[in-house]
Amino acid sequence: MTDRATPAHYSPQLESDSRRPTPSTGSERETLSAVLDWHRATFALKCAGLSAEQLSHKAVPPSELSLHGLVRHLAGCERWWFRIQFAGEELPLLYYSDDDPHQDFTALDGDVDEAFALWRAECDRSREIVAAATSLEETGIRKRTGEPVSLRSILVDMIAEYARHNGHADLLRERLDGTIGR
Repeated sequence: MTDRATPAHYSPQLESDSRRPTPSTGSERETLSAVLDWHRATFALKCAGLSAEQLSHKAVPPSELSLHGLVRHLAGCERWWFRIQFAGEELPLLYYSDDDPHQDFTALDGDVDEAFALWRAECDRSREIVAAATSLEETGIRKRTGEPVSLRSILVDMIAEYARHNGHADLLRERLDGTIGR
């Protein structure tokens, strides 16, 4: 304990918030995995209760960002980092081609619910891969350079990816229906 007073005012918490707090103690793997799951849950919370039209609305022009586009992008990131680069699974990329590298954000065809189901499935597979790894020192191959990349580095990069996009989701959600909160 410290002699400092506890602040009386915190950022508002969303009413439907059922996220588990991140651990204050634990192993590095437990901590990194819990923080990544907290960010995944934060993204889901920012999207909860919106219609398909709202999720697909590009609410901050001229930006191409929408919550639908972000969920497509994050599903692709999960697959790319954990399945393709770390686990070496031979899979097609999601919502990407060399001819249209930004289609995750720009081509919002397809069902929004299916995009969220695919994202949840990719997150589940990522969790399985992390749980099966014997150590955070295990490596996959960074496709861009051919160099090894550790599971630790991937977890940290994915936490940063979600943190960045959760900030985008905050702004989009506020523009869509005025909802704010952590």
